[in-house]
Amino acid sequence: MADLRAFLKEAQETQDTVHIGDAVSPKFEVAAILKAFDNGKIVIFDRVKGSTTSIVGGVCGTRERIYQALGIRQGEFYERMSKAMAEPKKPELVEDGPVLAFVQDPSLSRIPIVTHYERDAGPYITAGAVYARVEDSENLSVHRLQLLDERHLAIRIVPRHLFRLCQMAREKGWKSLDISISLGLHPAVLLAASSPVRSGVSHFDVANHLLGGALKLIKCPHVDAYAPSDAELVIEGRILLDQNVPEGPFTDLTGTYDIQRNQPLVEVVGVLHRDNYIYQALLPAGSEHRLLMGMPQEVRVWEYVRNVLPTAKAVNMTLGGCGWLHCVVSVEKFRDGDAKNVLMAVFAANPSIKHAVVVDSDIDVYKMEEVEWAIATRFRGDRGLLLVPDVRVSSLDPTADQELELGCKTGMDATRPFSKPREKFELAKIPQTPMVTRLLKEFQT
Repeated sequence: MADLRAFLKEAQETQDTVHIGDAVSPKFEVAAILKAFDNGKIVIFDRVKGSTTSIVGGVCGTRERIYQALGIRQGEFYERMSKAMAEPKKPELVEDGPVLAFVQDPSLSRIPIVTHYERDAGPYITAGAVYARVEDSENLSVHRLQLLDERHLAIRIVPRHLFRLCQMAREKGWKSLDISISLGLHPAVLLAASSPVRSGVSHFDVANHLLGGALKLIKCPHVDAYAPSDAELVIEGRILLDQNVPEGPFTDLTGTYDIQRNQPLVEVVGVLHRDNYIYQALLPAGSEHRLLMGMPQEVRVWEYVRNVLPTAKAVNMTLGGCGWLHCVVSVEKFRDGDAKNVLMAVFAANPSIKHAVVVDSDIDVYKMEEVEWAIATRFRGDRGLLLVPDVRVSSLDPTADQELELGCKTGMDATRPFSKPREKFELAKIPQTPMVTRLLKEFQT
């Protein structure tokens, strides 16, 4: 079995979880504790005020945990994800599953939906994977969903796959689009749902490849949509295509409040859940949020860069850059000028990237002190700076025109120039004798 519960059991065996035994409120208290453990352990809230349901957060809070979920090591991530997207594997469709243990009325009032930040518009579902299809076109993606009342949600849809499905449904004269909102998923499913797969590829098929064929789907009883049979909770709903409501403000990736917009209204028509289901929460602007957004984009950037320079080594959509706005790429360049071509490939791969840095292969892109050192010693502004003004950027960038999504991109070539000897840019090293090696080993043990 490859579901959330199995993964949590593995994490508990490696002491990677912490249990909160005191009763906590889903309004601010859950979020505050998740923030305190951010980029650390998985947090399980055993008692939640006003609910009989437990809450889990921080499941995908570290890179190492995501690698563990995929059964890989750090250097294998890009190849594993690329192969899953190139060779998707269709899951088995089953008639029954754990999530069908309880099929209830469409009330959301019993679900402990979390309110995160003080000026958020209200409680938000933040770890829900939304599935929709129009004939042969389908999509699974993670969307924030604002609780409006016990039967309605507001869904934030940006101009990507789900947005296009809504357009297709309107063109057919449909008044609504059936969806499933799945919560409590194995990290591989969330990672697949966050990935920019090519048109015609199902995110469920990518997830099934990542899970070694273990994913099973059920047909939802009240809507024309599918969901993982072992999800903890599935909310069945319909996007009302001709009804928009105010959505937000909401604290998004940047840790700042996104603007309020008119967004589609979702009518809830059913709730399915497992026995003693676990509600999965995701802290907005936390490490889990940024890693799930950023790591799939690293694969896309890696693929684009390799088309320009095959010696691309590593990509980091940095946590400090909100997992979305900053990208660092390490390469082994052949000539001066390669780095700027790489920068243009980075911006083409993900239009939301605001600042990109290219470094040499001796720099660890995951250690920002090394990246900053490369900028300090190898970057020269009058030669290595690339500015792209009045270009599409992320709507989450508070410095941009957030309605028109216009801003400026900045690229930095922080690689060694070939015009000077290589040793001018190398970090000095101290020779280590056998005695020093022995002493250091003794102190470390």
